[in-house]
Amino acid sequence: MLEGARSDVAEAGRRLKARIYLALLCSSVLPLVVLTVVAHVYVLPLLHPQDTVRFFSLQALLLFALVAMLGGGYVIWDLGRLVERLATRLAERRGFGELAERSDEVGTVLSSFTKMLETVERQAAEINSFAMRLDAAYRELETTNVRLKETSFKDEVTGLYNRRFFTVRLEEEMSRYRRFNHPVSLVLMDLDGFKAVNDEMGHVVGDETLRDIGQVLMKHSRGINVVSRYGGDEFAVLLVETSKAGARLYADRIRQIIEVYPFSHHRPVTASFGIASLPDDEATTAEALFRAADDALYAAKRAGKNQVAVTSPSVGARGGMTT
Repeated sequence: MLEGARSDVAEAGRRLKARIYLALLCSSVLPLVVLTVVAHVYVLPLLHPQDTVRFFSLQALLLFALVAMLGGGYVIWDLGRLVERLATRLAERRGFGELAERSDEVGTVLSSFTKMLETVERQAAEINSFAMRLDAAYRELETTNVRLKETSFKDEVTGLYNRRFFTVRLEEEMSRYRRFNHPVSLVLMDLDGFKAVNDEMGHVVGDETLRDIGQVLMKHSRGINVVSRYGGDEFAVLLVETSKAGARLYADRIRQIIEVYPFSHHRPVTASFGIASLPDDEATTAEALFRAADDALYAAKRAGKNQVAVTSPSVGARGGMTT
């Protein structure tokens, strides 16, 4: 690949040299030929033989034009030769030293160009190194921010979302409901018999039980739903795009799974559920919707536990509960 690149550079130099020579031909040789022909064919025959002043003036003008064109042609020819040599040096990975040693203006320009190129290359390397360090620092910062965000929004025992995150998402879904009138349901779940397990067998076993419950909830919930440990042995699930009837089916399925779940402590643990939904319940705020689901949860507890209760018919009317 390197040899190919060198060959391309040399070839580019040769092509540029050919174009410069073509420019020399068009700008110096051809105009000189045309001027000579015009002078001898069209101008000189019109001059009077006795008019020596004009005759010699025309000859001097032609001579001056010839000298000027030859001088300009030499400069262009020399430039073409230098370009070819420059391309050859680049192709051979050699420096500009030989060219820079020239004492004329071209040598001075090439010497300055060499120093400028070295400075640019050094600065480019420094900028590239700085950019790489900056990119690495940015990626590390981004990873740290993600970890911090997950830590601040996750429950350390179950790995579920915590109360803070659930509150934020509930407010967002309330706003979405106001704009688009899409249904949303809130399911509160409280474990029955967990306190006895926690007191008699210790917090380690209690935490293991909470993790088992969290896995059950995650396994049987859609990805768009928000599953959280709200506090203690109470869990909250936000069912997006789900009506009250769908939320009740979801809660009853979870209730049946927990009822027969093979916990490691072999103690019976069940769950009670309270459900509130929009637009079925007339809740205007997130707090009102949560309060309705909480009232339904306590109704399920009072009715004998291990049940699912929903508000009926509306929150605003403080209607009764159905299980």
